[in-house]
Amino acid sequence: MCGRSSLTVIEKELEKRFNSTFYSEDLERYNPLPNYNVAPTHMHPVITNLDQDHLQFFRWGLIPFWAKDMKIGYKMINARKETLLEKKTFKNAVNTKRCIVPFDGFYEWKKTSSGKQPYRIITTNTKVFSVAGLWERWSPKEGEDIFSFTLITQEPNELLADIHNRMPAILSPDQERDWLNMDISSADAIESLEPYPSEFMKAYPVSTRVGNVRENDEELLEEIDV
Repeated sequence: MCGRSSLTVIEKELEKRFNSTFYSEDLERYNPLPNYNVAPTHMHPVITNLDQDHLQFFRWGLIPFWAKDMKIGYKMINARKETLLEKKTFKNAVNTKRCIVPFDGFYEWKKTSSGKQPYRIITTNTKVFSVAGLWERWSPKEGEDIFSFTLITQEPNELLADIHNRMPAILSPDQERDWLNMDISSADAIESLEPYPSEFMKAYPVSTRVGNVRENDEELLEEIDV
């Protein structure tokens, strides 16, 4: 699973990378960047199939439209590529509500003889990458509607296989456009998701502090000796 990540660039860099702009009211309301330790329940930028000209802040942890309460979102931070069309929770979203989610790194924990060691994984051919995701709009009995997202995961490439048995579905720029194109069937869009090439990725050990969601500073990105 992918449960921690980072996005440490400023808003202007994201707007240039994705040729999209933020809503000014969203920046004033959330202003979460840079974030060195993105965790579930955080508000995070996404681009949806319905509004590809804008970056919007959605809550990490999918809350299906039919959910009785928002607690289900804690269990829906990831969606397995292999079962997207089988599970009720994701089938509707993959057919109608796809999104891409920008990051500049993510963290995974490798089991070692001395315990679990966190690693930061980045792409080496681009500073900011995106992950295929799904989004939903949930209406509580009281208060504002909540927009949320989940990240799609798949089998790891050779680099990640040594660390974890899953990896996020990282997209190339061409795949980003296709994933948001609802004229492409869900089955074909899912089939196009392949593990990002190992030769364009790097993994290195980082401080165990990243396991504490309250820790959020640039030192979390630094490589350590193990």
